[in-house]
Amino acid sequence: MTDISKEILEKYQIRKSKKQKTEFMEFMRAHFPELNVEEGGFAKNRNIVIGNVSTAKAVFGAHYDTCAAMPVPNFIMPKNMFVSFLYGVLIAVPILAVSILASGIVRSLTDNIVLFELTYFGFMFGMLYLMMAGPANKHTVNDNTSGIITLIELMSTMSPEERAQYAFVFFDNEELGLLGSSFFAKKHKEEMKDKLLINFDCVSDGDDILFIIDKKFYDEYAESLKSAFEQVDDKRISVESNRGVFYPSDQKNFKKNIGVAAFKKSRFGLYLGRIHTKRDTVMDERNIEVIIDGTLKFVENIG
Repeated sequence: MTDISKEILEKYQIRKSKKQKTEFMEFMRAHFPELNVEEGGFAKNRNIVIGNVSTAKAVFGAHYDTCAAMPVPNFIMPKNMFVSFLYGVLIAVPILAVSILASGIVRSLTDNIVLFELTYFGFMFGMLYLMMAGPANKHTVNDNTSGIITLIELMSTMSPEERAQYAFVFFDNEELGLLGSSFFAKKHKEEMKDKLLINFDCVSDGDDILFIIDKKFYDEYAESLKSAFEQVDDKRISVESNRGVFYPSDQKNFKKNIGVAAFKKSRFGLYLGRIHTKRDTVMDERNIEVIIDGTLKFVENIG
């Protein structure tokens, strides 16, 4: 791992407030003076762009913003949407219960229907707000410092001539609803119309590395992607269509897209845990090495 990546792990894991994001940008500019910051869109996104999007053969992306701390992890099973949905419902139950309890107390004490409704909706939306925009999670190794490091290590692996053929984008505000990538997709609509976007999100915790290709382009890319990783024997590499796989990250905003994430394996299927909590501390450098090596082979194969 390069010194840049090590320093990010040590000093720049929190990138949530405007000040924290600016400090990260200044750090990046010190190492990559050619970078551009593209600002705009809802929530005033600030995307960090390195390279020429217009002439790039492909674009590599990863979100750099960080989430709010949560008492329970954001749990995702990409091939079992029912369980993922059920988990979301279970998280919502205590929020609803607290809102009902608080508003019930207010109603019993005041017998005021207006205060009852204000308390109910105030508690509900207040807790949802804290989950989205509350105090920053201080541990973000997997989500998504791992994606940032993948881009940096990918750039460092390439020769200057090779790097000039691609663009690298660090998306803002993914945690608020893929806002930064949405802004980037609109700003570069014509340039990205037929250009591949490969997005790295949560790639450092789990031995099952999943490449999710948009179903419309699965036949175009699947075999080349599989062959790029055929020599890997210490990690399980899966290449699948998004027809039966759900992974909500920035690749969703692009026509030609591949999403990359690492998962653990259970008897019920692949799952992603720990993220959005203080337990997000796992950095498996081998994952990054495998992903970079295979990705480079893949983009060479597709020309």
